[in-house]
Amino acid sequence: MGLGMSPANFQELANFIWSVADLLRGPYRPPQYERVMLPMTVLRRFDCVLEPTKAEVIKRHRQLEGGKVRNIDPILNKVAGGGEDLGFHNHSELDFRRLKGDPDHIGRHLTRYMDGFSENVRKIFERFEFEKEIEKLEEANRLYLVVAKFAEIDLHPGRVDNITMGLIFEDLIRRFNEAANETAGDHFTPREVIRLMVNLL
Repeated sequence: MGLGMSPANFQELANFIWSVADLLRGPYRPPQYERVMLPMTVLRRFDCVLEPTKAEVIKRHRQLEGGKVRNIDPILNKVAGGGEDLGFHNHSELDFRRLKGDPDHIGRHLTRYMDGFSENVRKIFERFEFEKEIEKLEEANRLYLVVAKFAEIDLHPGRVDNITMGLIFEDLIRRFNEAANETAGDHFTPREVIRLMVNLL
């Protein structure tokens, strides 16, 4: 599909992400969609941000693994930023493209991929309690479908800047609230989690 225009149309991107939520019908009710959709959007954004330096990060991680350096996150964060401290990294050999290519092991591999992030990013997904949703989606045979759809959308910063990403999140949160007939501010996802993500990016 290749949704990754330049400059990105945030409404079209938000519409596409919202359309993926249709895959959740059954295991989830509309008020619960954001439990999956917001973490998956964050995850795909991080995946796109890290893509250019992914090979270098994996190589450096192999060199450091089992060595004397206890906290390798700062070193790998700098490799991920091409010499400047990006603030996060992922040293797993997996990414969305590889996840999409192996439907039979999607749950285990997605969890392994998330475990490859630096500690600060892992904490974001712990706050989302996203591993519970991975299990639920896998049991309902929806996990691969959702991952495959997100793999189609290009959220690289060169295509989608941080302002546009912010607009996409605001739009999605508004739609989730309307679907749940909730008042603004009653979001499942704490605002501080969104702020942390935005600060990292």
